Amino acid sequence: MPEPEHEVAPARDQPTAAVWRSMVALVFDRRDDWRRSVAAATGLPFSRIRILRRVADRAMPLKELAAITGMDAPATSVAVTDLEDAGLVRREQVDGDRRCKQVTITDAGRAVLSTVAEVDDPPPPGLRNLDDADLEHLRRLLTRITEG
Repeated sequence: MPEPEHEVAPARDQPTAAVWRSMVALVFDRRDDWRRSVAAATGLPFSRIRILRRVADRAMPLKELAAITGMDAPATSVAVTDLEDAGLVRREQVDGDRRCKQVTITDAGRAVLSTVAEVDDPPPPGLRNLDDADLEHLRRLLTRITEG
């Protein structure tokens, strides 16, 4: 059985955990204005935008969509129904499994995501104040982190 991710990190991982907490805070604590702007520009709650972004690249079953968005299955179903009623997604039968439906984005849903991409999302002042060398170093570090 895999160990839960929320266990206390060993002492050697404390610096890693501290950096991770700082990265999470940097993104999550400074995005509220942008999320409000996205909601105002699209007329949709941000939870609906998250779903559209997840199905933009590929259709996925409701169960997977719930897991990847961190929503429970009933909330995901309600959100998908809202998006479907607005013509932004479709539920389609999965080949070979009549019980399973997958969610597919529509052209109208893609247009909403284009609107989202146009919403100004300025970097925080601390990032804007870095010089080019520091920005390049940070970019390289982030690439290493995201590529594993």
